[in-house]
Amino acid sequence: MAFSMRNDPAFAYSSRGAAQIGRPPAGLPAPATARIGTVTLQVADLARSLAFYQGVIGFRLLAGPAVEALRQATLGAPGSEQPLLVLVEKPGVRPVPRRGLLGLYHHAVLLPTRADLGRLLRHARALGIHVGASDHLYSEALYLVDPDGITLEVHRDRPRSEWRVNAAGEILSAIEPLQEAQVLAAAGPEAWTGLPAGTTIGHVHFYVGDLARAQAFYHAGLGLTQTLWSLPTASFLGAGGYHHHVAVNTWAAGAPVATPADARLLSWEWRLPDTASLAATAERLRQAGFSVSPAADGSARATDPWDISVRLLVDAA
Repeated sequence: MAFSMRNDPAFAYSSRGAAQIGRPPAGLPAPATARIGTVTLQVADLARSLAFYQGVIGFRLLAGPAVEALRQATLGAPGSEQPLLVLVEKPGVRPVPRRGLLGLYHHAVLLPTRADLGRLLRHARALGIHVGASDHLYSEALYLVDPDGITLEVHRDRPRSEWRVNAAGEILSAIEPLQEAQVLAAAGPEAWTGLPAGTTIGHVHFYVGDLARAQAFYHAGLGLTQTLWSLPTASFLGAGGYHHHVAVNTWAAGAPVATPADARLLSWEWRLPDTASLAATAERLRQAGFSVSPAADGSARATDPWDISVRLLVDAA
């Protein structure tokens, strides 16, 4: 899919105040410090998935694999015990078909620097791994597919001082070829040794069946601000002026929803700064027409119309 806003009338992101960026929801928007936490995936073969997520991407094993019937592994980055990815094995689940299933489109790992991105690109290519690559104006991104057909984006953000917005406050975006030579040059001679300290989950991107219903959940319910709305088939949403924490698109409309028999996303975390903001988010979701299930540990869970489950919790970090 080709798409570019590069030639739109543009203004420096930093020339606009927070109230001039994006389309906020009715009422108070999501807290500026809210962020993505752990992403949990269901996979067919834990050892096979670990070979990819550790050997190719460079995650560090924090816990697991368990020896019980339900085997799982928890992965993170150096310098932090914060889980970024949990893999739950369910033997026999179907791989994601090429067209995709309603649910997860991709989850995105955010690297600290362009040099990190270049080292990973060189490493993956040396292993013979197919790597897609795009320039999104606000970020530079690589795309890889795991053994179950689940797409993973790995990106680095350009500084916000380099972002641009249009007169309506929409953050300018594109799907353009990556400047691979420059990215590889930024890597220098240093070898890829795994995810660097400071790596996080940058965003999650979902296939949905209807944008209006998705907006009801993510915009009105979670309180995310729309940051890109020019595409008739997609919407990007974020908190704190970020380009997006969540994106939704209808590019797989008509496909079935992922089921327990499929490799799929089981849940993702939305980490909020305090109990008051968690309670406010849960109430906003209820007012938008969605059920919220509280848990004994103080967290809560809600599910969108395509069985995408988000866990709301207070950010211990």
